[in-house]
Amino acid sequence: MKLGGILGLVNQVEKSKFINVIDRMCTDVMADDKALASRVNKIDGQIKNASSVEITQLFNLVSSNFEREIKEQLALLGTQATLLTNILSRDGNCIARLSWIETLYDREWKLINKHAKELGTSLKSIDQTSDIDPRVKEYDIYYSCVREAYLNDQRNNRDAKITDDERGILNLLAKKLDIGSDEQAAIEHLINPIPKNGVQDALNNLRELGILFLSRKTQIVFVPDELVQILNNIQGKDVSTKHFQRILRTFSDPELSNILKAHDRKIRGVERKDKIDNILGMGVSLKQILSEDLHGDDSNLTNKKERLKTLIEDLNIDLDKIGTTLDDRIQLIVDSLNNSTDREFSALSASGYKEMYAQLETHFKDLPKLVRSNFEVEDNQEIDVETLRALSITPHDILYMLTNDEVKTIIESMGAKKRGNLRQNILEAFANANDKLIDNYEALAQRDVNLLREQNISITESEIGLKFEEVTKSIFEQLGLDIDEDVRRSINTAKDKADIIISLSEDDVIIGEAKTCKNGDFAKYSTTSRQVKAYVNRCESLGKRVAQVLIVAPSFSQDFVEAAEMDTEVNISLLEAGGLKKILDAYKARRNPKFSAKLFTKGGLLKANLIAKNI
Repeated sequence: MKLGGILGLVNQVEKSKFINVIDRMCTDVMADDKALASRVNKIDGQIKNASSVEITQLFNLVSSNFEREIKEQLALLGTQATLLTNILSRDGNCIARLSWIETLYDREWKLINKHAKELGTSLKSIDQTSDIDPRVKEYDIYYSCVREAYLNDQRNNRDAKITDDERGILNLLAKKLDIGSDEQAAIEHLINPIPKNGVQDALNNLRELGILFLSRKTQIVFVPDELVQILNNIQGKDVSTKHFQRILRTFSDPELSNILKAHDRKIRGVERKDKIDNILGMGVSLKQILSEDLHGDDSNLTNKKERLKTLIEDLNIDLDKIGTTLDDRIQLIVDSLNNSTDREFSALSASGYKEMYAQLETHFKDLPKLVRSNFEVEDNQEIDVETLRALSITPHDILYMLTNDEVKTIIESMGAKKRGNLRQNILEAFANANDKLIDNYEALAQRDVNLLREQNISITESEIGLKFEEVTKSIFEQLGLDIDEDVRRSINTAKDKADIIISLSEDDVIIGEAKTCKNGDFAKYSTTSRQVKAYVNRCESLGKRVAQVLIVAPSFSQDFVEAAEMDTEVNISLLEAGGLKKILDAYKARRNPKFSAKLFTKGGLLKANLIAKNI
């Protein structure tokens, strides 16, 4: 979840530590940064009074300073903080209950401790035999260097620690000795043991640094997507694990073997799935794999560049230029994946995502279990699309979580296209299903089940309301509007849930409501107005200005129209479903359409024909 969404979920006390950090950083750099000074002056110099949007803007301006300070502070906090940030930055852990974080920590600690004992036994054998395994000798070299880096401060009467500079040297040494991240952690644990307990205190220390938010009421830990990226940068991760896995899924078996051979790992008799898991566990840099390990011994520079060109195509990365050098292409792949979340959520509508997940679960019964395993989701956490979106798990992530053979099985079951990129074929199949609902949008609005079924749309009457909401949202997305799911989640309660939030700018939004009606005109004004006014109040509490409320329905009664026009508390626009479909058709028919959400802010019953003519 984005920072803005999390700021809307926590109270003033729970966000105070983060705001204090941002306030201090802004004060430090304002003298040299006119853009930042201008932002701060707009909120009267009081950052604690800033809205969620303004805080997010300020964070973006000081993010490089934030990353630099976090890196320095984490080095001082020691091994426990390092282990915790590693857990919190992993896919699926950005929103989790405190007790679940403690469970994951305990699980990880036991693995490191077990590995450390095994390595400790191997290191002790050096003094007992002259026939030393070369690999153990490399571990001993690294162990000695880590020990020296940690203990050398004591000779100068300072606390023992590994400085940031020393860490950089150790990481380079580990790379040269081909010592993986799991082995690094185990060796360091032998010298500076990671505390087994005290997770809550350590989390509070991270909260003081502004890395996370902790809801006291729900005991849920939140780490914004922006902070996850910073933690990945600090840990030296080129991409997240899910994106690393995605790339490995596209490699052939011989290429996976090349990577393992480059690091003296076993390949004979190892299944493809295990090869991928082993590579992920080695902690090798993606850039190293793409530049060196992936390729055969006889590959020259041209061969390597061509292979990366093919990889870009396999990953469906849309680039204007693919780069001229090998490093250029690698960086383009890394940057594209690190910035892919919003794009991938936009590629499939919310309804399409729900439909896809439901269908995948039908064909693959263990899907929820697999999601929990891959993304470390707690057992009692319900797995649905809302949860997946909050955890920044896209439809692409779900499909690449499955093995190639599993995807082939699903393609067979669905009867989807078998040529080309199979995962992309699945995505397109559900995008096409959404298009069919848009084509029959008016029938959906009128709850005409019979007509929908005549068009080969399988739907029950109980599903129509939600489908209409989702398809309406999809239409707005196709019109190029910015659908803000983070704000919508922030204002929703268990009882009242807004249908759609459209962002006009960083501060202004439109609240959208999609209403179906089976017989006659939609006429429930008092109920609807109470709902939308509650949403308006919640939006304003987040620092958003509600420019308009837009209600979409098959048609409206005259009384409803008059009541909306006379409402003095909130600005309401009304749009008939058929009119919205006309606007979309006109938009698609234009070569260079020009459409603005402000056309929905005129108030009263909107003239769809006039809007369509002026697109």
